[in-house]
Amino acid sequence: MKITRIVTHVVEVPIIRDVMITSSLGTHSVTRVVLLRLETDEGISGAGEATVTPRWSGETAWGAQAMIDRYLAPALLGHPVRDIEGALDVMEEATFANPFARAAIEMAMLDAWGKAEGKPVYQLLGGGVRDRAIPIRFSLAALSPEATAANARRRVEWGHRTIKVKVGRDPREDVERVRAVREAIGPDVLLTVDANGGWSVEDAAWALEQMRPLDLTLAEQPVRREDLDGMAEVRRRATVPIMADEGVFTLWDAEQALKKEACDIISVYPGKNGGITLSKRICEMAAERGVACAVGSNLELDPGTAAMCHLTVATENIAADRYHGDILGTLYHEVSVVREPVTLEAGFARCPDGPGLGVEIDWERARSLEIA
Repeated sequence: MKITRIVTHVVEVPIIRDVMITSSLGTHSVTRVVLLRLETDEGISGAGEATVTPRWSGETAWGAQAMIDRYLAPALLGHPVRDIEGALDVMEEATFANPFARAAIEMAMLDAWGKAEGKPVYQLLGGGVRDRAIPIRFSLAALSPEATAANARRRVEWGHRTIKVKVGRDPREDVERVRAVREAIGPDVLLTVDANGGWSVEDAAWALEQMRPLDLTLAEQPVRREDLDGMAEVRRRATVPIMADEGVFTLWDAEQALKKEACDIISVYPGKNGGITLSKRICEMAAERGVACAVGSNLELDPGTAAMCHLTVATENIAADRYHGDILGTLYHEVSVVREPVTLEAGFARCPDGPGLGVEIDWERARSLEIA
């Protein structure tokens, strides 16, 4: 089974206003993604998603579309769908970086392969190592302490067992916000913070010390992604585990972070890492150093969300029960682009069990969301 055609669509999906994320990187009010359809010579198609955010990942939807249409797709025409490793090599030769664009193609190849075999993607990856019900956390905007606490209460009532609070803007305000959330959710719900690289080393050390009585499970990306030495310094001074997210996109990034002992946990997910295969490699590398991994997010739609679920179910070193994943993008969007959305309820995401990714894009609905 070989690739005969790859078609892309840039779509825009609004974020539900009440859960719109504000962080040190600004406000995320809409999601613009590339949805792609990969066609084969056997009449089986696969779908993928490039969930890009310019200020965060460096890719735009239109840039990712051009990269796929003009470089990656032509290089892969005629390529065997089951040869994922070969496709990764072809894409590596065709372009530098652009991980979300590459991940969308790998996602679609796995989707088509799974449909051809009648197997879910996690079985193609070696089989499940955990239950398909995956505990997930919810990410709260950096709003006033009162507003953030009220949102936290609602999400705990919904079923979340972990709440993540965005910080990294003003350390003193950050501490007040997190303190208000802990008071609102009580002592039994796990609590994490994410600075998105917004703190300095000194601000991070001070803020995390102030938050010590709040019993944080982890602190995510406290300083700038480039500053691994700063991350290592924060880790030495903090009493809470430190997670690297923006600081680890590639295998090389992971190697450097591990060498410098800059983190206790690495956040992985297909889009950021250039595909499920590369996410798994990072997890394997981290396992050799005794460092756990957890699943992060860029507010994916259902295809990307399904890919994250399959990665989690099939990967031993994703500590899904200890560090609840950010498999949550569909909770933020006003509409779905698939016929049957990934099930997210009562604090869990359920990995689809149908062939391939287990979700089918409604292409008519997707085209109604398309933007030029």
